[in-house]
Amino acid sequence: MRVPKFQIMDSGKQIIHMDQDAFFVSVEVRKDVSLKGKPVIIGGTSDRGVVASCSYEARKFGIHSAMPSRMAKLLCPHAIFIKGNMEDYSKASHEITALIQEKVPLFEKASIDEHYIDMTGMDRFHNCMKYAHELRETIIKEIGLPISFGLSVNKTVAKMVTNECKPSGERNVEQNEVLPFLNPLSIRKIPGLGEKTFVKLSDMGIKKIVTLSQIHPEQMNFLLGKSGLSLLQKAKGIDNSAVIPYTEQKSIGTQSTFHADSIDIDMINNLLVAQVMDVAYQLREKRKLCACVTVTIRYANFETETKQAAIAYTSLDSVLIATVKDLFKKMYNRRMFLRLVGVRLSNLVTGFEQIDLYSESQEQYSLVQALDKIRRRFGQDAVTRAAVMDLKL
Repeated sequence: MRVPKFQIMDSGKQIIHMDQDAFFVSVEVRKDVSLKGKPVIIGGTSDRGVVASCSYEARKFGIHSAMPSRMAKLLCPHAIFIKGNMEDYSKASHEITALIQEKVPLFEKASIDEHYIDMTGMDRFHNCMKYAHELRETIIKEIGLPISFGLSVNKTVAKMVTNECKPSGERNVEQNEVLPFLNPLSIRKIPGLGEKTFVKLSDMGIKKIVTLSQIHPEQMNFLLGKSGLSLLQKAKGIDNSAVIPYTEQKSIGTQSTFHADSIDIDMINNLLVAQVMDVAYQLREKRKLCACVTVTIRYANFETETKQAAIAYTSLDSVLIATVKDLFKKMYNRRMFLRLVGVRLSNLVTGFEQIDLYSESQEQYSLVQALDKIRRRFGQDAVTRAAVMDLKL
């Protein structure tokens, strides 16, 4: 197999990566300043719960996200556990995004608590480091939440710079400083490097980025395929991915037109459930969360109505189904025949399913994971509700 040649780093780019410091904990501290400086853990509060986030004080005890709450309690018995409130976190996220949107020419909302800003070209008119510093200070002052940033030549390096200067830090790594910055770091620091890959490379004696960067591309391709080549590029400080302009219009949806106009409310509700299950699965497969749900109905006379609701960031069926049913109930009150219904999820950001543990039980979350696993193996239509199997559309 022919291994593609690597591109040279683009030294002309000016990319800022901004990341909130312990975001969920910081939002809780903003509400209750007595929590400041204490080991705070956000997530499931029962023994079967999972840590979703924790303060830097809690991290000193070895606590980290995705750790079972039971273990976290053993490591830090005096930790303060908070179930968390996704509505508060979503609101704070929107506040930060709105402020950044006012201040910069081009940015990408990478997740609920991090943004990439492309200042390329603007460096002819502004000192990018000074501009980023002033933006950070504005966020801290106006939003009241701590934030860190890294400035460098591409998204990967900028993110790694941020991670190294957190919490409450800022740093600029210029082109000639990229390799000296990357080389001594652990390969675990590379964004997107999973646990299995880390173990595999570590067993081979590849523990530092400098060692990884010296591996021949053909060897990396043999070991890990295309993902290995991508990893090698990152180790060399190469990342040509663009900052994707942020827009609240990003969405995913589906709609169904009936073969015959219908007024069967039970059937329509079941169809809406099936539609939600379909788009929610697609959402999770793309590792996305949504913050807005829209329901569309079209009457037999072709008149169309839509209704939407802002929600806390989520990707779980149960939350979305409840929202869709409520929207349909509020909207459909004319008792006229319908010819079409549809569901759309929008205001998407990158995020993890664990984020929804605040409002859902561990059992519900585990069920979603199990159903998704079946879909991946046997196809998206392998799992559906019995009530929608015989729908005639």
